[in-house]
Amino acid sequence: MHRFASVLLVDPRGWVLLQERDEHPVIDPERWGLVGGHVDPGEEFEAAAYRELEEETGIRLARGALRLWLDTEVFHEAYGTVDTIQVWVAATNLTDADVVVGEGRQIVFVEPARARTLDLTASASRIVPEFLASDEYAELAG
Repeated sequence: MHRFASVLLVDPRGWVLLQERDEHPVIDPERWGLVGGHVDPGEEFEAAAYRELEEETGIRLARGALRLWLDTEVFHEAYGTVDTIQVWVAATNLTDADVVVGEGRQIVFVEPARARTLDLTASASRIVPEFLASDEYAELAG
């Protein structure tokens, strides 16, 4: 079993930060997913969420900026395991210009209707629509 921490940021337009993966990842290459990744042994999910966000986007948020929205499991065919994923969320005034892509093809804010039509990863195909329909998203999108 693997543990993952993912982050969804929502900009003032209500657009969500998503990552277009390249051909290199073991899990769901060439698809769109959430920023995030493996939680290291001994690491807490929250710490991993901040670390992964910074590693993949160059964005460094102050501790306490993210809040836990979802704790769930997803089957990853590449590993043949059911893995735990925590999704951490926050509103932000950042733009695409603030993102330094550290992994994948691009990491950009995506309009919600378009996000629903992208070729999403196994976890994102469940998480993104659920998030966009949630009260949490409505609150963050203001």
